[in-house]
Amino acid sequence: MSISGSPAPPGRLGTGHILVLIVAAAAPLSAMVGTVPLAFAFGDGAGVPAAFLFAGVTLLCFSVGYAVSARRTGGSGGFYASVADGLGRPPAVAAGYLALLSYSCATIGLAGALGYFTRLVLAAHGVAVSWEWCAAAGLVLTAVLGYREIALSARVLALLMLGEIGMLAALDVAILVRHGLHALPAASFSLHVATGPGVGVSLMFAFVSFIGFESAALYGKEARNSRRSVPRATYAAVVLIAGFYALTSWLAVGAIGSGRVREVAGRQMGDLFFVLGDGFLGTAGGTGLQLLLCTSLFAATLALHSAANRYTQVLADDGLLPGALAAAHPRHRSPHRASLAQSALTAVVVTAFAVAGLDPYADLTTSMLGLGTLGIVVLQALAALSVLGLRLRTGGGHWWRTAVAPLLGFCGLSASVWLVVDNFDMLTGSPSPVIATLPWLLPLVALGGLAYAARLRAAHPPRYHRLGTGHLASLAPASSSTATGNRHA
Repeated sequence: MSISGSPAPPGRLGTGHILVLIVAAAAPLSAMVGTVPLAFAFGDGAGVPAAFLFAGVTLLCFSVGYAVSARRTGGSGGFYASVADGLGRPPAVAAGYLALLSYSCATIGLAGALGYFTRLVLAAHGVAVSWEWCAAAGLVLTAVLGYREIALSARVLALLMLGEIGMLAALDVAILVRHGLHALPAASFSLHVATGPGVGVSLMFAFVSFIGFESAALYGKEARNSRRSVPRATYAAVVLIAGFYALTSWLAVGAIGSGRVREVAGRQMGDLFFVLGDGFLGTAGGTGLQLLLCTSLFAATLALHSAANRYTQVLADDGLLPGALAAAHPRHRSPHRASLAQSALTAVVVTAFAVAGLDPYADLTTSMLGLGTLGIVVLQALAALSVLGLRLRTGGGHWWRTAVAPLLGFCGLSASVWLVVDNFDMLTGSPSPVIATLPWLLPLVALGGLAYAARLRAAHPPRYHRLGTGHLASLAPASSSTATGNRHA
């Protein structure tokens, strides 16, 4: 089904819609502008394209196992349902609260980045608007679209995503035309360069650039055929994002020179791709990249806002949040109350930072997006572990899909968690000791989830035994008894 064709009926997303939602969450242009220069400067320089390729292969292995979970759970509930299926109810409650915290923080951080960079771009063209008003405009539009049916958001995101990918593709082609095959230096994939000093930092930035790709498993309730479209969209997203990141960063190395890329990136930092745009596409190209950076940040904000809404709805449906948040709009079929709550939370936090006079990027974006990113990588590793737990518990499954692939994904993601924690100050760009302590919120929230699950098991056994199963029954009637029967305490 074409995204640009007839709109999908409410609650009937196709693979194309879901693919757009998850690629938009990864924000390709924002990743190129924001993380690739940092990886060049502080990582292994010309070896960054190999780091993206390695991250892509690792996450593809993760996706193989995640697809097994998505098919069993009906492709809904995300990490919460996956962990419930493989590791049991207490870890699932911990994962559900971690997911809500992580996606909410990432959404808030992106809202700050949207306000900050929109103000800078407008100022560069003679328009003076405060970052607060820029962020407010983005939040209002996000709230409106988040309230409506998800297919509408998918169509809007499709247009924005095509714009940012189209501009980067135009830059790629321009570099190839000018430099030919010299634009693809073999040095980037040589063992000496790809494993050189700083490779850990490059891998960290590579893994965090994929954040959002795993959110396909949140849209099972609204998918036309969740058991097919969710795994397909996940596979396609990993291949598309990994290929695009690796190719574009490789061409950037070729355009700058493999021997100079670390020095140039360290000097230009966030302006690196704007300078490349000016040099290869003219002034209009550089301006286009600036404008599309703003739309890319908005697209990512909307996509992660939508993901956070669906975690809120799933947890509320299982009694882990106020039940009113589980309601679906009678016409749009969207989690409209969850969307309103998420919009209010984002607005309150952004307003608090503004009233306190804190910087929207150095304080708001770095802290919230850094914490959210770390939490999502932890959840990815936990989801891979849950597939291994499922195999140990049931004793069945294909050796590659339920054992080797998720094990490889778990090892790679665990290494990524360690790298992010070890380099958290570099990821956030802040030396603040307060921000350095933020990762401790994740184990605290997880412990709170485990404690609440234990309380439910003791005080409310019927509610406890419904955790992780109730919202799935309507998705896959033919196999719901199997899925439910395989859940364990």
